[in-house]
Amino acid sequence: MTEKFEEKTISRDVIYDGAVVHLVRDKVELPDGREAFRELVFHRGAVGIFAVTKEEKIVLVRQFRKALEKSILEIPAGKIEEGEEDYQKVAEREFEEETGYQSQEMNLITSFITSPGISNEKLYLYEAKDFHQVDNPLPQDDDEFLEIVELSFSEAEEKMATGEICDAKTIYAMLYWQQRIEGQK
Repeated sequence: MTEKFEEKTISRDVIYDGAVVHLVRDKVELPDGREAFRELVFHRGAVGIFAVTKEEKIVLVRQFRKALEKSILEIPAGKIEEGEEDYQKVAEREFEEETGYQSQEMNLITSFITSPGISNEKLYLYEAKDFHQVDNPLPQDDDEFLEIVELSFSEAEEKMATGEICDAKTIYAMLYWQQRIEGQK
């Protein structure tokens, strides 16, 4: 089936083929017959982990994000490596690497495309339940420097208002948490 808004690829130039992203520049034919260019980022995908402690605090990590030139708070997350097909196992690994927690139950909440205007990156959002600190957790990635931060819902809302929480996956997790809180009332 052809969509009436479909853009047909005329040609593709590979700009960069990296370890994390694959960047291309496509020449496309628009629905009205004109031509345009699209710069696209292809990504294997990622997982994010929403976790709330028994004390009703969301587990976050603070890390420096070079693209923003600042540190932000976000839910634990990580990229899917080449050949990984069991995304729940990826979520379990990333949760332990980034927080030192192991979860007895990891459930898929949803998946979504993070920035469809330029990228195909799909993020799988999981909820960690019944988790505990482990004595010898998996090590963090060599180039990762993280601080674990646990915040109440109202504290996290304040961090959203100040922009310290500003990424889509964490805001999505916060909305999920808010919906769950309101559903319990």
